[in-house]
Amino acid sequence: MVRLCALLLFAFLPVLCAAEPPLAAVDREKMLVEYQKQLVALDRAIAESPQQVALYSRRGDRQLFLGQFARAVADFEKMIALDPAQDAPHWRLGIAYYFAGQFAQSARQFEKYHAYDGGDRENGLWKFLGDVKTMDRAAAQQAMLVYTRFDREPFPTLYALFAGKKTSQEFFADLATRKLADDPRVRFFADYYAGLHEELLGHRTRAVERLHAAVANRWGQTAENGPAYMWQVARLHYEALAAAKP
Repeated sequence: MVRLCALLLFAFLPVLCAAEPPLAAVDREKMLVEYQKQLVALDRAIAESPQQVALYSRRGDRQLFLGQFARAVADFEKMIALDPAQDAPHWRLGIAYYFAGQFAQSARQFEKYHAYDGGDRENGLWKFLGDVKTMDRAAAQQAMLVYTRFDREPFPTLYALFAGKKTSQEFFADLATRKLADDPRVRFFADYYAGLHEELLGHRTRAVERLHAAVANRWGQTAENGPAYMWQVARLHYEALAAAKP
């Protein structure tokens, strides 16, 4: 009987864990209120200085983090209109396009970024995510960007996962074998993108669990610059998938 109860508890553990939000409601509300305040201040600043590219950059980020994706796209496109040199390196616009449902534009933006920086497989994963929304999976895999240089972990192996050359089990076993699974930075990106991969396969429960783990990752929450940005993106993905009907 004790063994049966233990087995039942183990079977429902992912459900119980997923019931606990990865970010406390009070912390989430405080964060979003702060972004809203910043948005109001940026609205005023742009009204006074409508040609300042940096203001649109900051406002576009806040729009994205608040889930206002079309407005984020508009701000990022305005940056490029004011300064065309912003176009090729603008990976944030590619992400905004994706969340706004403009998948072809998203894939194209990441192609531009690849021409600008050909060593970042994270860019290639996003290009694939846009492609797979507009073509079948095999065609999207065939169209994946080609990389010749080693990239930061866990992206080389993640790329093999998305390309269909590894299973999720093999991907995480590889991280464990190379003693990378306990590195919080590696684990954040592994859980986030493996969660997106599970979603592509139609494994909603597994996807939610992986995304939950990514958002709950303390390194992701406190990292600076790009990683902190990607934690926000992971949060948006988690919240959308967790709220969606099965």
